[in-house]
Amino acid sequence: MKQRTLYISLAATALLCIIFWIVKSSFSGIFTSALAFPFEQIAAGLRMLSLGGTFLNALAMLLYAGICFLPIWFLLRMKRIRKLNGEDWLLVLLSGLMFAVLYLMINPGVIVNLFNAGSGAFLVVHKAILGSVIWSVIIGYFVLHVLRLSSNADTKKLYDYLGLLLCALAFLFILAAFGVALGQTIESFTALRADNTGNEASLVMSYIFLSLRFLVDITPFIMNLVTVFLGLKLLEVMKADRYSEETLSSAEKLSLWCKKTLSTVVITNIALNVLQLLFTGSLRDINSSVSIPVTSICFVIVVLLFSRMIAETRKLKKDNDLFI
Repeated sequence: MKQRTLYISLAATALLCIIFWIVKSSFSGIFTSALAFPFEQIAAGLRMLSLGGTFLNALAMLLYAGICFLPIWFLLRMKRIRKLNGEDWLLVLLSGLMFAVLYLMINPGVIVNLFNAGSGAFLVVHKAILGSVIWSVIIGYFVLHVLRLSSNADTKKLYDYLGLLLCALAFLFILAAFGVALGQTIESFTALRADNTGNEASLVMSYIFLSLRFLVDITPFIMNLVTVFLGLKLLEVMKADRYSEETLSSAEKLSLWCKKTLSTVVITNIALNVLQLLFTGSLRDINSSVSIPVTSICFVIVVLLFSRMIAETRKLKKDNDLFI
């Protein structure tokens, strides 16, 4: 993926996440959970069609069947092009799950009766669980497929697959920042306002600290995005010549950025906790937990080790050439 295309796609993903939370607050009935997206919205549209009369009901049923058969259609298309692999049969499971999940979301009363879900928050949780089942199969299929491709690939192909993996991680960081973290912040704002009705004037400092918490929470994800960009640049020069001076320079730049990222993550968390302690008397919502973004830290450490290994390999190659 070209860098310009990647930047535009990441910006569009962040914008879609923001729009999702804006729409969710206005249409809470059909935007209950990010995990249920887009199946909940598809189900809501099909339900509206089915209640519009005989013709629209028949159209809704055709659309329902067509959407659910899409994975089978992809499977048949792939069978014409190449031999099917083991993970391809997950598409059959995916099709069956879509029939079941969309049916349940079209008829939420069935969810209530089947799972004793009740209503309100319990129904939201069950919709999220249903959506997560489908997403787990989709993600699992792509992971297994990439693993198969990688095991049979040459070095240059592995660079390409690693680049695709870094691009996928970039999208996950955007979703974590503007999907999960932003959603949690909005919910915290809503809960704070609901718990302090009539005392809104005293909530200014609490709002400020909730905003600061959001900035601290997304800092590792944003910095990891830069790590991804630097990693993609490193892969690009490695494909040309992994022992070149440019490769060494890119590896050192990536290594330096990783150290800055780890330092920033630690310092921002410490700073926020100290500030929160100083302004405790002015706050109506205090988050005393210690936020440690383990996944982000592990990612940065792995990239740091990778960049160091490249630099050391290049040095060994240079020493070996001098010896020869």
